[in-house]
Amino acid sequence: MRLIIFCLLIGISTMQGQQIALLKYDGGGDWYSNPTSLPNLIEFVNQATSSKIDDNIGEVKASDPELFNYAFLHLTGHGNIYFSDEEAKNLRNYLLSGGFLHADDNYGLNPYFRKAIKKVFPEKQLKKISSQHPLFSTHFKFSDGLPKIHEHDGKTAEAFGIEDNSGRLMVVFTYESDLGNGWEDASIHGDPENVRIEALKMGTNLIVYAFQQ
Repeated sequence: MRLIIFCLLIGISTMQGQQIALLKYDGGGDWYSNPTSLPNLIEFVNQATSSKIDDNIGEVKASDPELFNYAFLHLTGHGNIYFSDEEAKNLRNYLLSGGFLHADDNYGLNPYFRKAIKKVFPEKQLKKISSQHPLFSTHFKFSDGLPKIHEHDGKTAEAFGIEDNSGRLMVVFTYESDLGNGWEDASIHGDPENVRIEALKMGTNLIVYAFQQ
């Protein structure tokens, strides 16, 4: 296993010079949604935490050996997700080795992601993450849990997770929030600045949590 997996375990200082990646997938879903979101998030995180995460965003499939070069994976889209047996196995090994996956529902992703991640972890369930979880206070404080960024179906924003045997969150699924839209350039969705800042702060918590565990 590559050095990056060890570095995940030794704190926020490991954020210096590391890369995050967008997870590509088959099935027809638009994995490439929100192209300005991750660059904006990295810029915000680097300013908020004085870290130096590499602003070159990787793009990687779950089957690629290069998966283990990234401490943080982001998955988004609106449609179908398909992982082959090889992809599911490699992604499982990555996550159990200390990796982190954030899946963000860009509206319509919910049933497809749940089916896909079940193939990766058939023995585990996505469980709702309490607002008291350290994820919501690791850098910025969110007393009520996941913030609502975009309105779709009038549902409450919820975060779900899968933990490893030590209790570390290795998968976080943000539902009915649409953080990625909030991370995008202000001109794209017309979100008020205070809403965008809330999204970026929550994104910061996700990245800081992933590196601290």
